[in-house]
Amino acid sequence: MTEFAYELFIILHILGFVYWLGGDVGVFYSSGFVVNPKYSAETRMVASKIMMDLDLIPRICMTLMLTIGGTLASMQGVDHYPGQMIALWLLAPVWCFMVIYMHFSHGSALSKTLGTVDYWLRRALITGIIASVVYTLATNRLPDTPWLTAKVALFAYLIFAGVMIRRHLPGFIVGLQALAKGSITDEQNVLMNKGLNGARPWVLSIWAVVFIEAVLGIVKPGNEFALKFAAIF
Repeated sequence: MTEFAYELFIILHILGFVYWLGGDVGVFYSSGFVVNPKYSAETRMVASKIMMDLDLIPRICMTLMLTIGGTLASMQGVDHYPGQMIALWLLAPVWCFMVIYMHFSHGSALSKTLGTVDYWLRRALITGIIASVVYTLATNRLPDTPWLTAKVALFAYLIFAGVMIRRHLPGFIVGLQALAKGSITDEQNVLMNKGLNGARPWVLSIWAVVFIEAVLGIVKPGNEFALKFAAIF
C-alpha cells in the first residue's frame, strides 16, 4: 500500500507539472488574440473565454503542488515540523475550493470575500515558506536534500510571481469589461496591452522556475545518486 501510494503521488506530481506548464502556455497564447484590436469584439471575447477557462488548470495545479510535494518528501523520510503535514493536507482542498469557486462564481459576494482570503493566504504562504527555508539553512536541518530546500524556496517565488501578475491585470480587466459590452475604445485597448505586457515577464519567469523545479526533482543535486551520476562523467 505504501509503495502504491508513493507511485500515485509521483504520478500526481508529474501531472501537476505537465498541466501547470501546458495550461499556462495555452493562456499565454490565447491572450494575444484577446488584446489584438484587429479582431472583432466577438472573436476577442471567445478568445478571452478560452483563456480564462484554461487559466483555471494551472491555478488548480498550484494549489495542490505544495501538498503533493510535501507528502512525497515525507514518504522519502524527510522530517516535517509538528503539525506541518496536517496543515499541508488542509491547505490543498481549501485553497483548491477557493480557486474553483471564484472562477465559477465570479462577482458574487462570497467570491469577493474568498478573493480577499486568497490575497492574504498567498502572502502568508510566501512568508511561511521563506521563514522555513531560512531556518532549515541556518540549522542545517536537511543536509542530505539541498535540492528539496531549493524547490521549496522556488515555490515561494512562484506564488510571488502570481501575486505580481495580478497587479498588472486591472487595465486588462477594464478592456474585457468593455469587450463584453460590445465595444472598446483605443484608450482601453492601450490599457489592455499595457496590463498584459506588464504581466508577461512574470509569466515567463514562472515557466523558467517550474522547469528548474522539475530538473531539481529529477536530478536531486547533492544527494548520493547525483554524486554517483556526476562521477560517471
